[in-house]
Amino acid sequence: MATQMTEMLKGTLEGIVLAILAERSAYGYEITASLRERGFADIAEGTIYALLVRIEQKGYVSVERVPSEKGPPRKVYSLDASGRERLAGFWESWDFLASHIDALRPAWAPSPGVSATNPHLTNGDHA
Repeated sequence: MATQMTEMLKGTLEGIVLAILAERSAYGYEITASLRERGFADIAEGTIYALLVRIEQKGYVSVERVPSEKGPPRKVYSLDASGRERLAGFWESWDFLASHIDALRPAWAPSPGVSATNPHLTNGDHA
């Protein structure tokens, strides 16, 4: 399942990061920490930094360099107007896909939030 989850995340990670930046400005490590707190523990920090470079190049975020106590200045990312437009489009696409995919779910498939391997656990629980 980890491989399947990784493949599915590839198409949504940009939207997920934009959603985090819609909450508040943040630097790369804070974004990675926020992802981990929200259950995305397997996303490598390098993946996030590469994504941040891409969304900066696309003009979805503005970047401010803030002095750091140790090492080079930190790059703080803030969502700008085109990033908000992109995020709105992401949510529109997500809602469409989620509703249409859920309509395909057979009665025997696990319900959202229930572990496929142990139906007594929710996805946030551990055996």
